[in-house]
Amino acid sequence: MTKVSCIIIEDEPLALERAKGYIEKIPFLNLQGSFDNALDGLSYLKSNTVDLLFLDINMDELSGIQLLENVQFKGDVIITTAYDQYALKGYELNVTDYLLKPYSFERFLQAIDKIEQKTPPKNSEQDYLFIKTENRLEKINLKEILFIEGMGDYRKIHLPTKRIMTLQTFSEFEKIIPSNIICRVHKSYMVSIQQIESIERNRIKIKDQLIPISETYKSCLFDLIKA
Repeated sequence: MTKVSCIIIEDEPLALERAKGYIEKIPFLNLQGSFDNALDGLSYLKSNTVDLLFLDINMDELSGIQLLENVQFKGDVIITTAYDQYALKGYELNVTDYLLKPYSFERFLQAIDKIEQKTPPKNSEQDYLFIKTENRLEKINLKEILFIEGMGDYRKIHLPTKRIMTLQTFSEFEKIIPSNIICRVHKSYMVSIQQIESIERNRIKIKDQLIPISETYKSCLFDLIKA
């Protein structure tokens, strides 16, 4: 398997050392760094890219949940905590797994297995997706997507001849679609770079639709189009 870069954000010294030891036993995990407080971890994530984050919840100054709400992290998140009351919130934030301390190496492996079983990485040459819609999986060619729109719990995929509704999240799409093909431009929109007709006053024109660009995603978009 391709190397998976990861960091640990954990303020309990023993738990931090345990996580490091477990990671060292997994050949494809590449530990990039460890932090004993959320603020240092947040600072690192704002200027570096990693595939996987091991994140404690209860920390001084900034909790793990607050960290996730304050950074646009596109990788996998494995929450580690001694408290089970945060499980629901964790899954609302689309975490990959939730490890309750003290967790065993066997349980740690189960969490890592979920990452191995995921869709192939974004650098694959796959040019299509299978979208969960109603009671079926529908194949969509990436080049046919105009844009994806958030509508409450649903995402609406706009194609030239039809619209497809799905419960799959933007986070899921960001993990499986290369950003140079379909790029997030707003909390409620992803757009096809190829389908952009023009950009003016922080709005993208695709066909007859004007799509807003938020400050959060603006720099990433303009980096992709080299503007």
